[in-house]
Amino acid sequence: MDARGAVARISLEAIRHNLKVAKQHAPDARAIAVVKANAYGHGDLAVAAALEQDADMFAVARFEEAQRLRAGGIQLPILLLEGFFNIDQLHYAARHNFHLCVHSHEQLAALERTPLAAPVTIWVKIDSGMHRVGFLPEEADAVFARLSRLSQVVQPVNAMTHFARADEPDNRGATDEQIARFKAVTEGRVKHTALCNSAGVLAFPDAHADFIRPGVMLYGITPFGEQQGTDVGLRPAMNFTTTLIAVREHKAGEPVGYAGSWVSPRDTRIGVIAVGYGDGYPRMAPAGTPVLVNGRRVTLAGRVSMDMATVDLGPDATDKVGDEVILWGDGLAAEEVARHVGTIAYELVTRMTARPRLEYTD
Repeated sequence: MDARGAVARISLEAIRHNLKVAKQHAPDARAIAVVKANAYGHGDLAVAAALEQDADMFAVARFEEAQRLRAGGIQLPILLLEGFFNIDQLHYAARHNFHLCVHSHEQLAALERTPLAAPVTIWVKIDSGMHRVGFLPEEADAVFARLSRLSQVVQPVNAMTHFARADEPDNRGATDEQIARFKAVTEGRVKHTALCNSAGVLAFPDAHADFIRPGVMLYGITPFGEQQGTDVGLRPAMNFTTTLIAVREHKAGEPVGYAGSWVSPRDTRIGVIAVGYGDGYPRMAPAGTPVLVNGRRVTLAGRVSMDMATVDLGPDATDKVGDEVILWGDGLAAEEVARHVGTIAYELVTRMTARPRLEYTD
């Protein structure tokens, strides 16, 4: 018997391949590889080290994420997508070559009143239609004028925006409007522009601009509805596995798990697998969600608990304790699992806890 808990095996070669796919879609643009949220659950330091020869920059959401990359030896410029939130962060950014998104009047005012040891590179966030953060198009002229007067800012500044509906390629109108609004207020006013997330990279070539920002596609996951990453030439990077820790005979009419929410319609064998919401596997995954046991598709039976889940192996199963279970990865796309759960694959990979071990190949 050799049973163990959940392991996420990460293919760095798959991630490098996926960056190449992004760059092939936008051959004239430079690439900002997005490694926020611990590289979408894949391990930010390992992923950044694997991509440092091929990416032009990295992007993260939070200041602490950028700090960790610098402390881990990553040398490329790092773009802080949420910018800075106090003066200490601003000074640190100037010392460590962090590029800063400026998206609010509070950030702009703090930048104006703070002398820096070295000028910082700024990306002005234009709210072209996402309506989350950023300056409205009618504010852009004044913002650019204020920034142009600052010696603590590398001149000229850059500009960026974020698409709200680029993952709906059959509904292009909203994204086309965002592209037009952004170009109207930035053309001739800034040094570099960046518009495209993964969906934009794949579906809106007219918006590739100077820089693209591939995120989820780096990890082999498509941003589009019913597709899977392999449909657009991507390779899944995470193989999330565990093992069977028990195999039990189970009678027809008997329930399994908390609240008895699943009752077997037949005599069968139940497999207990070492994964639960304590590992980041979604508690709300319903009975019927697929997993692979020895390469064979079976389904969850009963509720996912903190440390274990149960699967219906079937009455003729010969699976035994210690056999491998694939939760998503080779042969079972994270996008398919997400559809059963009622979420998106982004959430599956980023919600993993610290308990599953990350193992790297390539």
